[in-house]
Order: sequence, then structure tokens, then C-alpha cells
Amino acid sequence: MTLTSTASLHASSGAEAAQDKLPKRAALVSFVGSMLEYYDFFIYGTAAALIFPKVFFANVDPSTATLLALLSFGIGYIARPVGAVILGHFGDRIGRKTVLLFTLVLMGGSTLAIGLLPDAKAIGNAAPIILTLLRLLQGLSAAGEQSGANSLTLEHSANSNRAFFTSWTLSGTQAGAILATLVFIPVSSLPEEQLLSWGWRIPFLLSFFVLIVAYLVRRTMPETPVFEDIKDKAKVARFPVVALLRDYWSDVLRVIVCALIATVSTMTAVFALGYATSKFGVARPTMLWAGVLGNVTALITQPLWALLADRIGRKPVFIGGVLGCAVLVFPYFMLVTSGNTPAIFAAAMILSGIIYAAPNAIWPSFYAEMFEARVRYSGTAIGTQLGFLAAGFTPLVSASLVGEGPNGWIPVAIFVACCCVISAASAATARETHTVDIADLGKRRA
Repeated sequence: MTLTSTASLHASSGAEAAQDKLPKRAALVSFVGSMLEYYDFFIYGTAAALIFPKVFFANVDPSTATLLALLSFGIGYIARPVGAVILGHFGDRIGRKTVLLFTLVLMGGSTLAIGLLPDAKAIGNAAPIILTLLRLLQGLSAAGEQSGANSLTLEHSANSNRAFFTSWTLSGTQAGAILATLVFIPVSSLPEEQLLSWGWRIPFLLSFFVLIVAYLVRRTMPETPVFEDIKDKAKVARFPVVALLRDYWSDVLRVIVCALIATVSTMTAVFALGYATSKFGVARPTMLWAGVLGNVTALITQPLWALLADRIGRKPVFIGGVLGCAVLVFPYFMLVTSGNTPAIFAAAMILSGIIYAAPNAIWPSFYAEMFEARVRYSGTAIGTQLGFLAAGFTPLVSASLVGEGPNGWIPVAIFVACCCVISAASAATARETHTVDIADLGKRRA
């Protein structure tokens, strides 16, 4: 063998080895990026439940202040469909990677600005107005984050493990929730005066470091071969949203309804947090640690659910988890309002960490595989973000539905359970895609 042929062989082997590592690298990049970006997004939810009613809405009575703070949380979800259209367009036009870098900068900058925002005592009504505008920017960013990361990872994965690798995007989201809660636990233990004056700002100001780390991790990831292929063949849609609504309108509608399952997440992370602490005297650290336990459990169970979905299909795992949530939301409320710490921890671990983890792990591949590559970013972004509107306003709706007395949570549980059942029914109408080659996904409509 000549030196030239030997060198060529080594170069070829090196290229193949690098190619083999791309799915793992894509999953890691999506995990870290989502973790750090959703750290920013989740600290707002915690602050809205515990801090903002007293800091930015102090000029009204406490009940109204709580509703306004939860409304500001939900407003972030109003911006998400708009962001999905805009960022989905560019994600399908210029590539996944460029848009994902933009979402990081937008999220990090808006979160840092919240941490620097003067409160209502300092600038009056301007404070909640500016807070709401910054929350809108967070929503715009979040709209493109998960869908872009899902598309990036899915398109770098082999056919046999797409659900597994793509699930790490949502595991990153869980890790972001853990990180946000761990930062808030010591902050929430500060004396009330210090907490409301400067302590609550710490998690938001830390977003600067979050932004730097996430950007450095994500910027080195190459564009997906699937997108490069349609770009080289000049098959990129000029207006992806038009092509999407023309050819995939039923799949977009299906994703919207399936995404109602996210009401479980905001019910547990935001509404139940404020409800248990204000109405039943549960200590703030107890509820925050329960959330950490649920998310840590999900970090373990979500990859396992995804592995199962790669073997038996997306639909059985997704539907089973969704219906499980519909049933378990009732004992969840019974336990978190009991005041018993082990019971509260068990409720969070079972509902959030095990059962909800099933659809949460599967939807990144389940939704994305409904669309072909040229509209995948737009399809998953628009579908999920319209569906997530219900999740965004779940804390507000729940606060409006909740009754008096120890069983006042029952209307809230019924509302969430109904959303779960509707989500499962929509998923049942989808086609199974776990055995379909990635090049053929969505092609039945082409």
C-alpha cells in the first residue's frame, strides 16, 4: 500500500469517526443549550409565583397582584407563536444553527435586563410594563429554541435512535428547571426584606454567565446534513410557512392539540408552587426541592422512555404517558396539599419525574417526524407554540378556577385532566414514524 493510499485510508477513517460522533455531539449541544436557555425562562416562572406580586404589582391588593404576575408569565407564551413563525421561517431558510445562536442572545439579554429592572416603588407603573415587554422577548426566543434544537439533533441522528438522541433536548429543559430552582432555593431563604429588595435579582443576573457558556458550546456545531442537502439541491422553500400550511395543515393542527399536555408542566411548576405555599402553609423550600426531585427523576426516565419509543413506536409511549397524567393529577393535588413533606416529594417524583416524562421525552421526535425537512423547523415551532399557549395560561386559569377549602383544587385537576385526554385523542390520529427513514419523513404529502 502506498503512502498516498494509507493517508487516504486514515483520512477516510477519521471522517467516518467524526461522523459517528455527530449524533452524540448534537445531543450534547442541544442538551446544554436548552438547559442554559430554559434556566432563563424558568426563573421567571418561579419569580412570578413567589416574588413579582410583591415587587412589580405592589400597588394592588395581594390577590390581584398574584393574578397579574401570573398573567405576565402567560404573556410570554403569547409571543411564542409569533416567534415560531419568524424564527421557523429563518430556521428553514438559512439553517438551524444560525437561528439557535440568535435565540440564545435574545433570551440571555432579556433575562439580564429583568434582573436590572427597577421595581414599582422606584419607577411606578413603568416597572410592570417593562417587565411584561421583556417577558415577551423571552417568549420570542423560547419559540425557536426547542424546535431548532429538536430539528438539529433529529437530522444528525441515525434512523434507529432518533427518539433517544432528540429526547436530550427536553432533558436539557429539565436540567434548566433544576438549575433555576437550585439557584432560587438559597435566595428564597433570605429574610423577606432582602429577598424583595435585591435577593431575587441574583438568578436573573447570573444569566450573563449562562449566555456565555451556551454560546461557546453551540457555535461549533455544524449544520445538519439533511438541511445542507435540500439547500444544495435548491429545495429550500421560499416561504416555508406557506408550504407548511398548504401541505401539512392537518399535522400542524395535530401538534397544537397534542401540545396541550404541557399544561401539566406549568400547573406543577408555577400554580401548585404558589397554591401550596400560600393556601396550605407548605414551606417554599419544600415545594422547590420537590420540583428538583421531579426533574432529576425525569433526567433518568426520559432517555429510557425514548429508547422504548425507538423500539415500539412513538404513539404508545406518548399516549400512555398522557393518559397517566390525566389520572394522576388528582392524587398529586391531594398529596401536595397534605402538608406532608414525603408525600409532596412522592407526588412530584411520580407525576413529573416518571409519568409526564414519557410524553415529554417523545414529543421532540414525534412532532418533528410529521414534517419533511424543508418545513420541519416551522412545523414543530408553530404547532408546539400555539399549543403551549394553553400551558402558559394554565397558572392564571387555575388561579381563577380554584375554589375555597381543602378541596378547592378539584376544578383545576379536572381542567388539566381534560387537556390531557384531548391531547391523547389527537396523538391517536397521527401516523407511526419510528420505522420511517429520515429522508422519507413527511414525503407522503410531497
